[in-house]
Amino acid sequence: GRGLRGSKSQVSCFSRVGLVSEREADIELLSGAADFFCTKEYSCGCESDGSWPDVSFPLLQEGMPQTLSSTSMFTPCSFSPHLHTSKEDEQGGLIFQDGNLTSASLDALIQHLIPTTDYYPEKAYIFTFLLSSRLFIEPHELLSRVCHKCIEQQRLDDPVLDKARIRKFGPKILQLLTEWTETFPYDFQEERMIGHLKDMIHRIAPCDEAYWKKMNQLLQTLNQKLATLSHGQEGIVKINAAVSDKLVAFKSKPPSIQREILSVCSDPYTLAQQLTHVELERLSHIGPEEFVQAFVHKDPLDGTKPCFSDQKTSNLEAYVKWFNRLCYLVATEICMPAKKKQRAQVIEFFIDVARECFNIGNFNSLMAIISGMNMSPVSRLKKTWSKVKTAKFFILELHHFSSQIVIPFFSLLIKDIYFLNEGCANRLPNGHVNFEKFLELAKQVGEFITWKQVECPFEQDANIIHYLHTAPIFTEDGKTVQSLITENVSLYHCQLTS
Repeated sequence: GRGLRGSKSQVSCFSRVGLVSEREADIELLSGAADFFCTKEYSCGCESDGSWPDVSFPLLQEGMPQTLSSTSMFTPCSFSPHLHTSKEDEQGGLIFQDGNLTSASLDALIQHLIPTTDYYPEKAYIFTFLLSSRLFIEPHELLSRVCHKCIEQQRLDDPVLDKARIRKFGPKILQLLTEWTETFPYDFQEERMIGHLKDMIHRIAPCDEAYWKKMNQLLQTLNQKLATLSHGQEGIVKINAAVSDKLVAFKSKPPSIQREILSVCSDPYTLAQQLTHVELERLSHIGPEEFVQAFVHKDPLDGTKPCFSDQKTSNLEAYVKWFNRLCYLVATEICMPAKKKQRAQVIEFFIDVARECFNIGNFNSLMAIISGMNMSPVSRLKKTWSKVKTAKFFILELHHFSSQIVIPFFSLLIKDIYFLNEGCANRLPNGHVNFEKFLELAKQVGEFITWKQVECPFEQDANIIHYLHTAPIFTEDGKTVQSLITENVSLYHCQLTS
């Protein structure tokens, strides 16, 4: 298993968790599981050292979320080790090592993206370059240069067009534009991008009426996708506004909170399903380019301005905030009840939810629940933990596993990309783009594209999802205050009865 962002090694790590009988072991278990995934050693995409046992997986369970299979999807196996070129190797400034494209000038890489009558770039190259090029050139400028070179090379400005040539070239440029709009739709929120796209198709359309129809279909599909994404973003903004209105800030004694998770949903499997709905909904809005834009630095060959005036990472940030919210919600729900028995019941409930998340393949919610239970206001409740049935602690059956990871532990994916970005330069000393680095980056982001297109078969429960999004949560100080209050109240009652 490579990378541990949803690999067999990650599953093996959790499968080693067994029955524990001591409270200290409980805390160590939670802490160890969280710490394991946050260590730099295991977050850089390095090979497993073989210390974790291999796990064999049965067939995918019926009714579980399934990853889509599509030729347009970018998965690690779709990246060919050889990006074939012939003349470009010597004439286009592309540098190869053992048949692999490792570096090139930005101009050479742009030229390599442009289709001709008898050439079309590999899918892996298109994705890698469109993903990474935004570190050096803005998308609208890249598309402008691509269109300009196409006009020159195919002589689209000539008074009389060579229809035979255009009929060979037309389908290829349409395919490139289609792949761009499908994979990076947020790029086309800019009017300049739409303008370049329309201009190119208008130039080739006189040679074949079918190109007009293709353009209309492309634009219609793009508009629908952007409308869906925009609607999702607006929904997240509304949710965040509602949460801000309900946040509970503590100065001394926290006010009472009327509802608890067990009054909304008492079935762990149902809650795990609804958490999976939320995870997949949030994932679907994240554009692959956000992973690059999150780590944008000023291009050393351009001393005037960074490549982006603002970092367009709102969906990525919203997903990270969701993880943090779930951590705090778990801690809040545990700290709220006044009696030890009730708090222990909530802990046992979340242990069951975590197990169901694991069985589904929802590792992000699983780790959020673990992190919430491992927060100090929760871990310090020794009398509460003494009431927890330790037999519930992560008895994970291998035969329950699904054969595909559905939702990875997202923080680990971010760490992988961060360390790759920090550990390798974007440009080589000769000014060439370090394409070898960006091919590795594209592999990691390609995995994410596969994950976020998972189909969720579970029925949605609006009431539960609304609660997950809007239930008041304690602040950091609030959790500590409530923890101290509940523990001291329990101690006081013990003293009265003794």
